[in-house]
Amino acid sequence: MDERSTSGGATPAGNPFARRAAPQGPGRWIPILAVLRTYERAWLVSDLVAGLVLTAILVPVGMGYAEAAGLPAIYGLYATIVPLLAYAVFGPSRILVLGPDSALAAFIAAAVLPHAAGNPQRAVALAGLLAVLTGVLCMAGGLARLGFITDLLSKPVRYGYLNGIALTVLVGQLPKVFGFKVGGESLLQKGAGLVEGIRSGQTVETALALGLASLVVILGFRRWLPKVPGALVAVVGATIVSSALSLAAAYGVSVVGPLPQGLPAFQIPAVSLADVRFLFLNALAIALVSFADMSVLSRTFALRGRYEVDANQELIALGAANVATGFFQGFAITSSSSRTPVAEAAGAKTQLTGVVGAACIALLLVFGPRLLSDLPHAVLGAVVISACLGLVEISGVLRLWRLRPGEFVLSIVCFLGVALFGVIEGIFIAVGLALADFVWRAWRPYDAVLGCVEGIEGYHDVSRHPEGRRIPGLVLFRWDAPLFFANAETFHAHVLRAVALAPTPTKWVVVAAEPVTDIDTTAADELAALDQELEEAGIEICFAEMKGPVKDRLKKYGLFAKLGAGNFFPTIEQAVAAYLSRYGSEPPRP
Repeated sequence: MDERSTSGGATPAGNPFARRAAPQGPGRWIPILAVLRTYERAWLVSDLVAGLVLTAILVPVGMGYAEAAGLPAIYGLYATIVPLLAYAVFGPSRILVLGPDSALAAFIAAAVLPHAAGNPQRAVALAGLLAVLTGVLCMAGGLARLGFITDLLSKPVRYGYLNGIALTVLVGQLPKVFGFKVGGESLLQKGAGLVEGIRSGQTVETALALGLASLVVILGFRRWLPKVPGALVAVVGATIVSSALSLAAAYGVSVVGPLPQGLPAFQIPAVSLADVRFLFLNALAIALVSFADMSVLSRTFALRGRYEVDANQELIALGAANVATGFFQGFAITSSSSRTPVAEAAGAKTQLTGVVGAACIALLLVFGPRLLSDLPHAVLGAVVISACLGLVEISGVLRLWRLRPGEFVLSIVCFLGVALFGVIEGIFIAVGLALADFVWRAWRPYDAVLGCVEGIEGYHDVSRHPEGRRIPGLVLFRWDAPLFFANAETFHAHVLRAVALAPTPTKWVVVAAEPVTDIDTTAADELAALDQELEEAGIEICFAEMKGPVKDRLKKYGLFAKLGAGNFFPTIEQAVAAYLSRYGSEPPRP
């Protein structure tokens, strides 16, 4: 079967969903080797052009996110160059763009600033250490094939933390747009500082005008000219106006100032063991959150490009990019849901697009570091605010309210946790609640007594079909969950309740076990106790449709032989037939 390139060529005839298999051999661990082997000359121009277009948004966004994280703007460019190069080597996705992210900015600020004590260099060192720790955790998770753990972050949790982060970052950036600074670490403190600054007349009108105008330009281009990088237009325009009118000197507008000339240098963060300890949980949270978003984005673009990506290699690549940026004066990064579509729309075919973007930023730092010296901080604040508005998820939360009120509450709790207690605390609160919700549902799963319903094949829940007819002396009981320590006693009790409520004295209980995907040792002991109790009452317990692996576990426990191989039936119908054969009753007709 002929499979075309992942650049959007034709798929195998008759199979529009065919995807290229993930690379094997060395190309699995270093995907750039597979890319180079299959690279087509026709892609080169597309990758070069896409890289130039991508640069236009990488520069202002990187600088803005650095400031949102409480770091000097230059470190946002360092944290843009290095990850693009690292991911080009280790990343399995063809066009994914990595770099600073608005969702992580609040994480980094919450983790680093309280311990930096107002020292910018210590903040940079701590941010670098946080990136290294995050990267090590990601790489360890990828090597251990733990890519599945991101499933802990369900959609309600993601909605909640994204909305919480968007509000936190937005409130933190508004003072820049108004032209002043505020103290405080929490959302409430920053909000109070913003209100006090406005009330006390600290607003710089010129900065506010520039910030609001930039926000209008960015959102306007996003709405009506999405292919034009509105952030670049706003940054270039504001920088020209600021320079021509000397806004910093004449009106007190705060500007970025000249950037250091040259490329980021290899630097081991100057930190202590105590720093490692208090940043570890923050790094774990960032690793979990960043990979959760990255895995969704990676799978989305892989499906559109008709190729496959290895989730564990994606985790390794994310880790390598974070370790590299941490050692080259950067901070924690992840994939970008705003810059990746820009690369795709510009025609990117491979990660050469990211390499071109990194090279362009490097040239800017070497040959033109003063070009952005008159860029107002208010404009960078507007860039970040525009990104935060893109994070806000309203329709999804309202959909939860309509469909699953419990998940809506979970999302709101996560939102309030992030907004009121902090990003890290909010995430762990939400994940804890999600796990508790899962355990609760597994602890009290649905079960049903089955009967025969006229006109419908098979056996069905009599609580939903009261007209269903039951076979005298036979209880058909379905349990819709794995059997484990938390619900084993509930299973025992519900089977006995079904027997007690049966309309006729019970001779057999048949457990429809297809939904039972596992039985642990605690549940096995409870099952043995149930068998003993039913046997003393003259009732026999049987099982239908039990999966082979679950039977294998019962054999290991010695329970399969105790119950008797003859008490396990491939289908409910065969179990019913065996019962009727023994007791001679007439089966109800569907």
